[in-house]
Amino acid sequence: MSSSIIKKVAGVALAAVMGFSITTEADAKKVRWKMHTAFGKNVAVIGPVGYRVADWINKMSGGDFDIKVFEPGALAGGYAYYDPVSQGAFEAAYGTPGANQGKNSAFAFLSTWPFGPGALEFNAWLRYGGGIEIAKELYGKDNIEYFYCGMIPPETSGWFREEIKSLDQLKGLKMRFFGMGAKVMQKFGVATQQLAGGDIYPALELGTIDATEFSMPAIDRSYGFYQIAKYNYFPGWHQQSTTNEILVNRDKWNGLSDEHKAMFEVACTANIGIELAEGEALQPAAMAANEKDGVKNMTWPDSVLDQLRGAWQEVLKEEIAANPDVKRLWDSYTKFHESYKVWGERGYLK
Repeated sequence: MSSSIIKKVAGVALAAVMGFSITTEADAKKVRWKMHTAFGKNVAVIGPVGYRVADWINKMSGGDFDIKVFEPGALAGGYAYYDPVSQGAFEAAYGTPGANQGKNSAFAFLSTWPFGPGALEFNAWLRYGGGIEIAKELYGKDNIEYFYCGMIPPETSGWFREEIKSLDQLKGLKMRFFGMGAKVMQKFGVATQQLAGGDIYPALELGTIDATEFSMPAIDRSYGFYQIAKYNYFPGWHQQSTTNEILVNRDKWNGLSDEHKAMFEVACTANIGIELAEGEALQPAAMAANEKDGVKNMTWPDSVLDQLRGAWQEVLKEEIAANPDVKRLWDSYTKFHESYKVWGERGYLK
């Protein structure tokens, strides 16, 4: 073989090796994650969040940090994401802390609680009153990084097949109910279940449950509850505001560059404002559409709310006594609330 041919072959081989090396180095800098979402993409307000956050991160990183979002059931059941994230089965999951209350009842308080604060005060406590720090510590025990990643306005407090004229009618009712509100309903003889959103309509249709609550009118309309239950009750005494979270496997989080970590946190922070605004904007049209479909938008009388509030005080005392983590969260919020009242009671029109 002539020396010129040998040189050409060697040149091609060197170029190929260099090309392979460059490609491999570039690929090594790319991050590819899987993220479970607890809510389907087509569900109003909360459904697009995982996709929105992933898209923002992808664009900010120029495609170097790509998160593929998987619908409920693809990687895990809707609310069954805590253990897989902890164990690293997938890198991240989007949902709400109350989904994890079976692990620790304190997580429910990071979502919402009955007769709790509105979105502005809740947001302020989480960010500046110590709420996020406690959340990160609690999740960190199981190798999970917690990120406050969304907030929605008040919910409705239930869809019923018939008008509720007295809380005595609740006794023996089978009802899907969320978080600490479920424990209040149990005080009135309700048998509660915490079903993920996609599981509620079939249960309602088949009679496995008699009634349900889930979220705001626009979100509930996405699930079709109005087709079965024609009495929708307000206000959402059990959820005056509710947070969303993204949980990340701590080992995977620690492996990110500082730039990618910043992109992730910026995307979550930006979503809080977007989600809250969209949640407020969509409700009037959803309520009108429900009425057009035969739904009666009902308001609880003060006498009923007083009974519910009294039952909540009982539940709260029980939870504080039973779980030191709940006491710690409640003490933190109470301290913040006491100082906040001078502003909260004077700064806003009643």
